[in-house]
Amino acid sequence: MNVLSLFDGISAGRIALERADVNVDNFYSSEIDEHAIKVTQRNHPSTIQLGDATKWQDWDIDFSSIDLIMAGFPCQAWSIAGAQGGVEDERGQLLHTMMDIFHHIQEKNPNLKFLFENVKMKKVFQEYVNRVIGVEPIIINSRLVSAQNRPRQYWTNIEGVEQPDDKGILLKDVILTSFDEKTGEEMKKMILSDKANDYMGRLRNGKPRWEYHKNPLDGKAACLTANMYKGVPYGVVKELGRRLHPIECERLQTFPDGYTEGISMTQRFKAIGNSWTVDVIAHIFKGLK
Repeated sequence: MNVLSLFDGISAGRIALERADVNVDNFYSSEIDEHAIKVTQRNHPSTIQLGDATKWQDWDIDFSSIDLIMAGFPCQAWSIAGAQGGVEDERGQLLHTMMDIFHHIQEKNPNLKFLFENVKMKKVFQEYVNRVIGVEPIIINSRLVSAQNRPRQYWTNIEGVEQPDDKGILLKDVILTSFDEKTGEEMKKMILSDKANDYMGRLRNGKPRWEYHKNPLDGKAACLTANMYKGVPYGVVKELGRRLHPIECERLQTFPDGYTEGISMTQRFKAIGNSWTVDVIAHIFKGLK
């Protein structure tokens, strides 16, 4: 199978195909973030990097050979928590770039399979995106296959996609309990300072900030975000008194431990938060067989 992954990030879809036992002949990645590309090439050196999706007409690629196209198109223009500019936002226009590439390939290969992903959005945006893509999405929450609460929408023509079985994974199942010298040193950076602890203890609407960001170990972690490295609340676990380590975040997204090593801590958090929950995608890709 030849695969084209737009806005590929750190190639979660590539791992998902492997877990779904789908053979990949050529994997084409369109990505512009140098840190994400570094992670992909370290883990999957055979990946063919194409660059900017908006320059797709210049790509040296046989579009007729593509069997599967996938994309988590940028969410900032559509997300309830984002700018909500829709197609008026430059990032929102990438939806149409994605569909231009899709239709170009589909004309050459009517059997083309697709998988597109994004977050929850307000009704007017939802109806618009559904109309542009041409199918209704299925909503799958990553909490069924991981320790993270992460509902996402998936538009696809892969047949037989249903809800995955609940694996019952909790936050306590992904927390690091042993450390080598390197990880031990990194963990010190995760511990909250006195200033941060004071901030978390301050009242907001009559409650300490901890109450708005607590992640009980016997429950699910809050949804990882691309900017979780900014500010104290993101990725904090009250019971541990610290932030989550990148390996713990990788586990929440069901990546292999250490998958994002080789880039800075900040960029690891960003790349993981921007990515897909691998096992959700693997569940969908089982329909390709």
